[in-house]
Amino acid sequence: MSSLPQEPSPLAGESDRDTAVQRLQEAYAEGHITHEEMDERLDRVLVARTRGDLAQALGSLPPEKPGTSATIGALSGRIVRRGPWRVPRTLRVESAFGRVHLDLSKAVIEHPVIDIVLGLGTGRAKITVPRDAVVDLDGLKSGWKDTVYRPPRNASGGGPTIRFTGAMGYGRLRIRHARR
Repeated sequence: MSSLPQEPSPLAGESDRDTAVQRLQEAYAEGHITHEEMDERLDRVLVARTRGDLAQALGSLPPEKPGTSATIGALSGRIVRRGPWRVPRTLRVESAFGRVHLDLSKAVIEHPVIDIVLGLGTGRAKITVPRDAVVDLDGLKSGWKDTVYRPPRNASGGGPTIRFTGAMGYGRLRIRHARR
């Protein structure tokens, strides 16, 4: 009796590694793993080639809490979120040809840090963040046009940190703080 060869595990991308690192940091912060164990697992995550390697590095961690990760996407057309909507801990936004408008000014934000992972081809994206939010753009790659963001002059801080990662293709990203 011969067994069929198993399909190889898909290759791990930067966003997969980023998500794994976040899970390890959260597990450490919640006391599920020690500092030494987190360091060891982080090393394994950073050199992982496949998603299977990442799964092994995350083995024995408690399952992710429901509602901590979500993906919204469209091939073409618009993605719009505004008003009182619940923002997950990690939000993936994927759009090949459309426009994206996310308004977080009235959204329900339950986490001190929100990661927004952008995967945008062409088109524009406009994101409004709460007035007191701290914006981190260090992990965002832009292919064609620069991201437009000006921190408020009298930033009070104290709000959630919103980290943007991922990649923009040929569109432009505008981020602004809510006026009220």
